[in-house]
Amino acid sequence: MSRDFSSPGRSVAYAAKAMAATSSPAATLAALDIMKAGGNAADAAVAASAVLCITEPHMTGIGGDCFAIIATPDGKLTGLNGAGRSAAAATAEWLAAAKLSRIDPHSVHAVTVPGAIDAWDALLRQHGSMALGEVLQPAIALAESGVPTQPRVARDWPQNVELLAADAGGARHYLKNGRAPATGDVMRYPALAETLRAIAREGRDAFYTGAIAADIIRTLKEKGSLLTEADFASAACEWVKPIAIDFHGTAINEIPPSGQGLTVLIALNILKCFGLSALDPHGPQRRHLEIEALKRAWVLRNRHIADPGFAEVPVAELLSDATTQRLAASIDPQRASDMRIVLPPSDTVYLSVVDQNRLCVSFINSIYWDFGSGIVTEKTGIALQNRGCGFSCDPRHPNVIAPSKRPLHTIIPAIALRGGKPDMVFGVMGGDFQPMGHVNVTLNRYAYGMDPQQTLDMPRLVPSGEAVEYESALPESVRKDLAARGHNMIAAQEPLGGGQIIAIDHERGLLMGGSDPRKDGFAAGF
Repeated sequence: MSRDFSSPGRSVAYAAKAMAATSSPAATLAALDIMKAGGNAADAAVAASAVLCITEPHMTGIGGDCFAIIATPDGKLTGLNGAGRSAAAATAEWLAAAKLSRIDPHSVHAVTVPGAIDAWDALLRQHGSMALGEVLQPAIALAESGVPTQPRVARDWPQNVELLAADAGGARHYLKNGRAPATGDVMRYPALAETLRAIAREGRDAFYTGAIAADIIRTLKEKGSLLTEADFASAACEWVKPIAIDFHGTAINEIPPSGQGLTVLIALNILKCFGLSALDPHGPQRRHLEIEALKRAWVLRNRHIADPGFAEVPVAELLSDATTQRLAASIDPQRASDMRIVLPPSDTVYLSVVDQNRLCVSFINSIYWDFGSGIVTEKTGIALQNRGCGFSCDPRHPNVIAPSKRPLHTIIPAIALRGGKPDMVFGVMGGDFQPMGHVNVTLNRYAYGMDPQQTLDMPRLVPSGEAVEYESALPESVRKDLAARGHNMIAAQEPLGGGQIIAIDHERGLLMGGSDPRKDGFAAGF
């Protein structure tokens, strides 16, 4: 599909050597600078992620987790699960005594050990060419000198003022004279700059066994946390094998559980049963089927996905032809089902990087909800994630909180292979919206032939609770048609997700980048 240049929008970014696509201008430029200086895609991804911790602190930070999928030029894939774990003391006896029906997102028990720094270090050791201290320098410089607040960031920040003001560290480090920064306001993070300097100087151990860990643990213990020095010292990410299905001759690869990438693959398998390529890509029938497929995949997500070290997740069974056919047969092509999906608010940053040797990195980093738990260390300036609220409190559930366990995780990078080679490095951020985002991107690109930017520009919708949330750009005719099928259509209160894409044209030796207009960043290369 060619672009209509008479309508607002942006063109696909083209480059011959290397490319980065992120949600922040400073992060994209930092990634390119690293690669121009001789670094590779892994080096650039970590550098960009660190910068995003400064430019989008409500979305991500070193107090969070990260996941990545890496593709070498020959198509060999590896996955990295950088999810942190619960406290070793989070036993069944503790849970019973605590009488929790859920883990409140802003309670101290929602804070798990941050996995990002350990995963950054592991990614660089396995695939990078630079040391952690080198790639942290752009973020350190920005934290010290300050960054102007970008428009989307300024839009999101005010809704968190009350949360931040209630926490001594939050008020000190993330409010400007007691308020959220306005667009263009420069925010400086001297405490975080010093924290990053210590990590650059002493390595990942500075975060997990040194003064930084001590400051985090002290902050949490004052609020009643179970986390200890031993929990931090034992932090370790895990290399995993991605899971995949074939979709229109393309292998769509996702991170396996404890991530929710399996949800995407279940939904795509269902949609393969409905001849999507023959449907209008902008029409209501395509949208109806997406909604219904996602609902069914979501039920299985909530029933099965957990830390595989504690509970077997039947991946092969859930992706089998028998399961797919059963789920597809339960969909009425003309009528909405009454299945419910509950989507909590959540935030993340995602970035894509491909270097001149065609090493590909699909990378995602998050503190989950806006500013995570809302608990910020006063001395070191770290906003701590609230991933622990992803646990169940039902002792019979495979995802129940338990000692040193990873929760069901929302962040999911992806890479598509065609002919055994990397074809698209992509992700759509936005917490529990991500499976629908991945489904939408995959259909746009591989069922309907859209370019990377068109793929991201399309208006979005998602089933939520007993309704379907839609963006305002969704055509009224589509909304009315879906409502007539029984979908309760409600306007989304904020843009749905935000994504980045780099596609690879091996025949012409080109990289093609798209960046989500719902965010402040862009795709660029050289």
